[in-house]
Amino acid sequence: MHEWLEPLGGAEKVMEEIAALYPDSPIRCLWNDAPQRFESSRVTETWLARTPLRRHKALALPIMPEVWRHLGSSDAEWILSSSHLFAHHARFSGPARNAPKYVYAYTPARYIWEPDADVRGNSFGARAVSRPLRALDRRRAQEPKSIAAISEFVRERIKRDWGRDSIVIYPPVDIAAFADDAPGELTEGEQQILDSLPDTFVMGASRFIPYKRLDLVIQLGVAADVHVVLAGNGPSMGELRALADQHPGQVTFVDRPSLALLRELYRRALVYVFPPIEDFGIMPVEAMATGTPVIARSFGGAAETVVDGVTGALLPNFTETEMREAVDRVASIDPAACKAQADQFTRAAFHKGMTDWVGS
Repeated sequence: MHEWLEPLGGAEKVMEEIAALYPDSPIRCLWNDAPQRFESSRVTETWLARTPLRRHKALALPIMPEVWRHLGSSDAEWILSSSHLFAHHARFSGPARNAPKYVYAYTPARYIWEPDADVRGNSFGARAVSRPLRALDRRRAQEPKSIAAISEFVRERIKRDWGRDSIVIYPPVDIAAFADDAPGELTEGEQQILDSLPDTFVMGASRFIPYKRLDLVIQLGVAADVHVVLAGNGPSMGELRALADQHPGQVTFVDRPSLALLRELYRRALVYVFPPIEDFGIMPVEAMATGTPVIARSFGGAAETVVDGVTGALLPNFTETEMREAVDRVASIDPAACKAQADQFTRAAFHKGMTDWVGS
């Protein structure tokens, strides 16, 4: 089970690894917007995919729990739900009605449980349905035989919101793709982008959306008097460019970098800066895989992957003084220590964790 399949996204990368572990298992999702990921015969959409609510997540939110409860008959021996919203509510009729259910949880639905941490939960519609949905969600979260969380941070949220204990299996990161000998050549245009950058710069990279707090990357560069490179794109581009315009010549934007260019930006950066409070955070691990240290929050998922003083700096707040001092601290970080830390989050480690969990 997976909420919905999209062309991009961290959860979709995890789902690919899960699907590879169990290649004979069919996949069920609300709708499939990434038909190229899996063989079409393997993926089944729900009836919601044939309605105008397809892709309109906020509007479809109130009925999703019941859609997951009416999946039709199945003879499945067990169910594995990859869930960040309501996929863990999944239930079949027929022989699989009471099949053991395992839930790999990215988080309890932040829309309804953590609206202050997710702006999508602040809409009128989401708040109107959040109270009854919380009660329903907590009740149905008692059904799984076992739950695995993507981090200790999420494990604590599961305990608080669902009243369930869980184990932790960290998501897989494609460490090999960021190794020194990883394949992939830069285009002439990409090489020109690199050649235009100063020798020393700090880097931020993600989707350009508000909660990623890329504005703090710019502020950190200004506080430390270091050039800033922001890689990515998204709705917040206008606001970030307006902030950058207040500091002429201080910020370079790299639009939608390829994997090869992203890898080279990581390698050349003095530090990768990761200000958001994430449930896990794949990009800090990618940066460490190239030997680059990370500045991140001292709470949230990144605090479990970045070792303060060894592979980066963890800050309780991104104040001007803290940011300036953090840049000084990470300048002496050993790249080998960063790479060694990243090696704990490989695909092989994830595969072993999943098979041990389900197999037990």
